Amino acid sequence: MSDPKHVKVGPVTFGNDLPFVLISGPCQIESRDHALFMADALAKAAADAGVPFIFKSSFDKANRTSVSGKRGVGIDAGLAILAEVKAVLGCPVLTDIHGPEQVKAAAQAVDILQIPAFLCRQTDLLIAAGKTGAVINVKKGQFLAPWDMAAVAQKVASTGNERILLTERGASFGYNTLVSDMRALPVMAETGYPVVFDATHSVQQPGGLGSASGGQRDYAPLLARSAVAAGVAAIFAEAHDDPDNAPSDGPVMLKLDWVGPMLKQLKAIDQVVKG
Repeated sequence: MSDPKHVKVGPVTFGNDLPFVLISGPCQIESRDHALFMADALAKAAADAGVPFIFKSSFDKANRTSVSGKRGVGIDAGLAILAEVKAVLGCPVLTDIHGPEQVKAAAQAVDILQIPAFLCRQTDLLIAAGKTGAVINVKKGQFLAPWDMAAVAQKVASTGNERILLTERGASFGYNTLVSDMRALPVMAETGYPVVFDATHSVQQPGGLGSASGGQRDYAPLLARSAVAAGVAAIFAEAHDDPDNAPSDGPVMLKLDWVGPMLKQLKAIDQVVKG
């Protein structure tokens, strides 16, 4: 196994041998006030548990089940809101990008560029993102084996940028179902790059509601505990103050008041595993 690589972003350092990091926020940016409210609440929960924190939210959700699905506030407004979250709270921020034309502007506003799972093999996007020098979080496609992520990481690293995170978010298992194979986590860690486990998208049921994706949020904390026990660098878990009425991914997002107690459990497990 390769020696663990450490990826630093602001005050936070990712490493498979370091205390785990929380990446969390609402699926999409709904408004400036909501983003700031959620970021503040999550930052306080993370600080109370002693867990490093990255705020995540998307200015555009391009991979929606239905053409009528709400996508977010758009790139200009969204990046301005994320930059304000970073300035006000001092925490690093992460957002999705969907095409090379979005890369430059996004890299100027946020700390971590996230490649969505469906786009993880898009070479032009990976290389454009890598060239920014920003931290790049690549989600493993639901259609890929975990060992295939080594080649994905190599595309980003070919730019000279090795500030790479690799995220597991479940694999397709029949129709409208994902399954999480915990063996994928140490396999991906063999690259040396920090491995993130996406606990909320792993319980998604893609297209399961017909015109939208369903999910089983009650199982997300269980999967998060399992992943921390396997020794990951970070847990990705979207959260919302009213997930049942959220414009996207409501069925999988954690209820806001679940986050603090979950983090305390995860930290206890992490300390046992990593010493």
